[in-house]
Amino acid sequence: MDDIRFERHFRTPFSESYYIMQGTNLQSNNRIGIVDIHFTTTEVHGTLILERELEEIDITKLIEQIDEDLVLSADMPRNDFLVSVYLGKDVGFYSDEYFADENSAEEEFGTDDEL
Repeated sequence: MDDIRFERHFRTPFSESYYIMQGTNLQSNNRIGIVDIHFTTTEVHGTLILERELEEIDITKLIEQIDEDLVLSADMPRNDFLVSVYLGKDVGFYSDEYFADENSAEEEFGTDDEL
C-alpha cells in the first residue's frame, strides 16, 4: 500500500499500538486502522483492526509492512508473526473520567426510583 505511516499510540515493555495512517498530509485524518502488537518469548501476535474494507492483496501487503517497519525493528526474537484481522469502526473512547462524570451526574439528579 502506498503512503502508509504508523503513529505510535502507546508502548509497554512487551506491547505496542499504532494508528495506521494513509497519505502524506499530517493535518488530515486518513486513519485506515490500528494495530496492536504483543511480543512473547517465541512469537509476535498482532491484532489488526481495519476501518474500511481492503482487498486481500492489500491486507497482506500491509501486514508485511507492519512486520518490516514495526516488528523486525523492535529487535525482539521471534519464530512467527501471527495476525488476526478485523473490520470495524471507532464508536467511542471511554475512560475512568467518563464514568466518574457519568456517576456524578446520576447522583446530582437522582434516579427515577427515588420518586
